[in-house]
Amino acid sequence: MDESPGWDAIDGALRPLYGDASPLHLGTVLKWSLGGPDPLDGISAYPRTEPVPHWHFVSYGMTELYEKESENPDESGWGFEFTFRVARDPAEATPPMWAPNLLQNLGRYVFKSGNWFEPGHHMNANGPLNADRDDSQIRAVTFVADPELGEISTPHGRVLFLQVVGLAEDEYEALRQWKADELMKVLAPHMPLFVTDIDRSSLMARPDVARAVEEGSARDGSSGGMLYVPKVEWERAAGSTTLRLGAYQAPHIAESLRGRLPFGRELILQSDDARITFYPGDAYAVEEPLEGVLDVHVPLTALDDLTAVLRPVAGSSAVPSLPGLTVEIVPTVIKDRYGNETDQVVG
Repeated sequence: MDESPGWDAIDGALRPLYGDASPLHLGTVLKWSLGGPDPLDGISAYPRTEPVPHWHFVSYGMTELYEKESENPDESGWGFEFTFRVARDPAEATPPMWAPNLLQNLGRYVFKSGNWFEPGHHMNANGPLNADRDDSQIRAVTFVADPELGEISTPHGRVLFLQVVGLAEDEYEALRQWKADELMKVLAPHMPLFVTDIDRSSLMARPDVARAVEEGSARDGSSGGMLYVPKVEWERAAGSTTLRLGAYQAPHIAESLRGRLPFGRELILQSDDARITFYPGDAYAVEEPLEGVLDVHVPLTALDDLTAVLRPVAGSSAVPSLPGLTVEIVPTVIKDRYGNETDQVVG
């Protein structure tokens, strides 16, 4: 009897690309299920020369590698395994260890939070992806279906090979203001197989890329309908509502509101235990349909006033055209890519 059918299915998907070539495999000594710190049982790294020299990392551990444990027969585990393509020097014989460390950190986030990733999702790393490279512009990630591996069926359900792609900060902001899939189409000619090169400059410096983003975001608005933020609170009294949000996230919320509400789309701010949804509306209204849920209906004529108070500066501001609504901005302590608090405070 096959003791690791999920693992074997991943190997089978890699065989058409790499044949019998043996990757450099990084195994986990103490598994997560046994109390270890790393959720991925292993990560394989294949050296590539085409279409550009890079390392192709593939994870083992986000899916059910051994036995079927979940109740969903159609999906194996979380439904995806990470891949990551990182630029390499053709003479490089061993892969950079920051890359598998990043994959373990992403897996740890999923296992701890219960929030999974899908194509088009994105996150700010709050620092360079390679922590030893302070000069690197690549400080955020998005996710795409691996262009060579795609999705497979396994004995435990389907598995998508979900590729991590590094972005410069202004590319990340462009993605937030537009649509992730459309931006990646624009970047694709300049990023073969979406290889992450931490030494590259931002592609937003290219006039053709900047023009496509400007035209696309003006035409389509933003597809980012949900922002995960650490601070989402409110207080309500007779005729008044105070929203409490973090300083670091405030300008990002303002940008997302401008990319959603004018196009007839809502914006959800989600924290671990609360949710605020902003809806475009004909009239201002605030509703609390469930505990931990607040709905705010915003006329488009009030959007400029609302976004104007969403600044990265601590303090309280009334929104003139939304009677009774106050936005309180509180300082935000920045965390690094490991989830540890830094000495940087915004606000």
